[in-house]
Amino acid sequence: MALKNFTKMEYGSADEVVFGDAKYPLSYGLGLKVGAGFVSPEINFAPRPGTEKTPERLTKEYVDYITVDIMNRAVTLGFPSLQLENEWIHQMGNDPKKYAAPVVAGQKAVMKKFNEEYGVACAIRHTCADPRLAEMGLREGMDKTHMYPEKTIESFEVAAENGADVLSCETMGGKEVADYAVVRQDIRGWLFGIGYLGSLDMAWIWPQIVDIAKKNKIVPGGDTNCAGANTSMFMAGGYLDKDIPRTFSAVTRMIASARTLVAIEAGATGPDKDCGYEGPVLKCISGRPSAQEGKGAQDAHADLMGNLMAHTCDLWSNESVEYHSEFGGSSVQCWLGVIGYEAALMNAAKQLKQDKTLRDLYVASDRFRCPEGFCICFDNAYQIGQAIVDNGKSYYLRAKAAGLKAAELVQASNDKNKLKLSKQEKDTLNKILTDLNSLPDEEGKFVDWALKEYKNVQAFNPKNYEL
Repeated sequence: MALKNFTKMEYGSADEVVFGDAKYPLSYGLGLKVGAGFVSPEINFAPRPGTEKTPERLTKEYVDYITVDIMNRAVTLGFPSLQLENEWIHQMGNDPKKYAAPVVAGQKAVMKKFNEEYGVACAIRHTCADPRLAEMGLREGMDKTHMYPEKTIESFEVAAENGADVLSCETMGGKEVADYAVVRQDIRGWLFGIGYLGSLDMAWIWPQIVDIAKKNKIVPGGDTNCAGANTSMFMAGGYLDKDIPRTFSAVTRMIASARTLVAIEAGATGPDKDCGYEGPVLKCISGRPSAQEGKGAQDAHADLMGNLMAHTCDLWSNESVEYHSEFGGSSVQCWLGVIGYEAALMNAAKQLKQDKTLRDLYVASDRFRCPEGFCICFDNAYQIGQAIVDNGKSYYLRAKAAGLKAAELVQASNDKNKLKLSKQEKDTLNKILTDLNSLPDEEGKFVDWALKEYKNVQAFNPKNYEL
């Protein structure tokens, strides 16, 4: 499959981008519409430890408890639409036919029942696991021990054949180099690991996912750099954390935007993944619907952009919550309430034609809270997207351009005394600009340099990327 490289923005201006509306809306599942003038909650969940010991126990956990609880609470609270997301645990990806098939089919059967009886528009995203290990081999035929590349593809086939409405993944390509780079604050290593190697891996796996989705007449959703950029974001943390500077995290996220875009270039239609905080950049570029998480994901983690992340979403997610009891019901019921009511607020704003006002309030709340949130604001996300498409035919050049544009925007805001940076943050930013500007303008020269520079990184094997 030939990939389409974005060389222009799908939106004419940043102001066109707002929650609940996408240039290319979707309709799928059991009457669910996404990006069509409405925001729906997307509830994500995980089974209790121990329930994975047998396929029967796992199926009961997912179907009879989690899915039934979610659908009951949606009816109880009068939510007209929702999407479920099942992020596969290891056992499901390791033996898809045994562990995953009955779960996928059982969840869909419950959803059909509630759709028929109560008219709830719904769909389910299955985010299949990517257990591939760089040290064992990322391509088919390389891992003779676990056969993970083959099992990864099989997972999508099993999900698609048994009732999934949307296929997504959190692919791992380039992580071995990215992990090396992030602890050393080496932006050139990150650019090589995520911007280049990660893009090559996406270009290998996502055409296969898209083909499986099309064959089964379902939706190829999208990816996220959860394994890379989210690691960077969590290490940067909040105001008490000092593992890595937040300016470094911000630039790594924007470089990751160019990598995650490859899924859409391979034919993914959205909605992209909630934990991809690069989502606003992707929506600005592609016009595809976007799932996002923020303040409604406090069950899973804390970040410095909890309100802001809602400003371009089409699905609003809780990230993930382990199934257990709370005072207000089960955990999935309580967190569906949190994200469902936020979606209701967004929809009321759209009905009253105040959606851009609410969008701007979400942004104003967090715009200067951290460099990463600042870069994700729709006006800045649009500029970073423009930098990507201006260099659209080179994975290396567009990732480099995204990083440079992000660093320049952060620097300019700090110079105006708006986004205030500590001395450490400014020093990091200056080093990022120096390091990125020192790199060659030719992709081939960069790759030759990087292969030599990072040849001894543990688990890095150029054959994983056909280099």
